[in-house]
Amino acid sequence: MWQRLFQWLRPSAPPHPAGASAAGGGTAAAGVAGEQAAADFLSARGWRIVARNWRSPRDRRDELDLVARDGDVLVFVEVKTRAATALVAGFDTVNARKKRVLRRAATAYLRSLRPPPATFRFDVVEVATNVDGRPPDVRHFENVPLFPKHFLP
Repeated sequence: MWQRLFQWLRPSAPPHPAGASAAGGGTAAAGVAGEQAAADFLSARGWRIVARNWRSPRDRRDELDLVARDGDVLVFVEVKTRAATALVAGFDTVNARKKRVLRRAATAYLRSLRPPPATFRFDVVEVATNVDGRPPDVRHFENVPLFPKHFLP
């Protein structure tokens, strides 16, 4: 009903694809496609994807988009999918609150491993989708500060 009202108020606005919101928010399908693009990007560089959408058994809200291996280093990857024309870059949306949630999830993941890895880090992969059908632009930010200097899980 609201979509019809919205279209009636703005008849020149194009209809929204299934699942898209009228306010311009992304869809779950775009997020899944972004995570797949990030996984493909990292795999092409020789990384091994260990887990996708891993959730903490203690708090199911805590989620890690990708967990990967870059050689001997365990890497927690947050994937941010945005339209190429978005005003705020995906990297900039990983704020202090999001980092707290990611740190909690990463700690739970590390505690579940026996033996724990000697080295681990946090990366952000930004996927910018293009509306003209071109493949998405992928930007990789390595070793983003997430853990304190002498962190032990």
